[in-house]
Amino acid sequence: MHLELRHLRTIKAIHDAGGLARAADQLNITQSALSHQVKGLEDQAGMELFVRRSKPMKLSAAGMRLLRTAERVLPEIEALSEEFRALRSGRSGRLHIAIECHACFDWLFPVLERFRRAWPEVDVDIRPGLAFEGLPALLREEVDLVLSSDPEDLRGVVFHPLFDYAPTFVAARQNPLAEKPFVEPEDFRDQVLITYPVERGRLDIFSELLTPARIEPRAVRQVELTAVILMLVASNRGVSVLPDWVLREVKYQPDYVTRPVTEKGLTKRMYAATREDDATRPFVAHFLKLARSEPVKLQRA
Repeated sequence: MHLELRHLRTIKAIHDAGGLARAADQLNITQSALSHQVKGLEDQAGMELFVRRSKPMKLSAAGMRLLRTAERVLPEIEALSEEFRALRSGRSGRLHIAIECHACFDWLFPVLERFRRAWPEVDVDIRPGLAFEGLPALLREEVDLVLSSDPEDLRGVVFHPLFDYAPTFVAARQNPLAEKPFVEPEDFRDQVLITYPVERGRLDIFSELLTPARIEPRAVRQVELTAVILMLVASNRGVSVLPDWVLREVKYQPDYVTRPVTEKGLTKRMYAATREDDATRPFVAHFLKLARSEPVKLQRA
């Protein structure tokens, strides 16, 4: 038996309308064409699908089985069609994000909240398990966007500049380095440096300062949470270098001092990497716009 969607729509329309004439109007075809379609369907089934002597027109037992199929399948087809229409119009899709930046959560969550309200049909997720392996995951289409401050030349990948930030030194008020107007590589030689638990090449303090100067801190202590890093710094258990947006509040608190890294200060740029084909999708473009504005608000706070 060869069933088409129009057959399922026909069965349901006749059942709902109670007769061929009204069903034909609903389907926008002639009654003659509808009768011909029903006859062809019954020939395929090898049995009557309607009890024609009844008014309103009723389905036979075989017709009722076909109706149950129509009532199950047609809503699924309509939902799928709507999903495809939304995809074509750019209203829906997927935005799974990998983060190569522990401190990015401070500004990312406000961005995602504003994005969610504007694009409720887009499936958003954060994949922390892929952190620091985000770009290979992007190429494998396991994620759709990677936040990183280390752009690479990758075929099919676009790095969108988001904003500049300043890696900033933070220490306890009683730390001897608090007396200096800025810190230099040599200043870290006698300090416990508190960092996120990632490889050194991904940390600004090493990639931009200590490794080029061949300076090794007295010790390195790795801590997962920003709040815990700041707590340890306030207790003078060590010093840290964090993005300026993380330090927007503590720089005004009496337990801390913040200083530029080097006399001229350091500047880094945050990027969002996407596949080239996704770069112009409307919801991706809107996310990039939000991601450029929200961190700047925090930096100015």
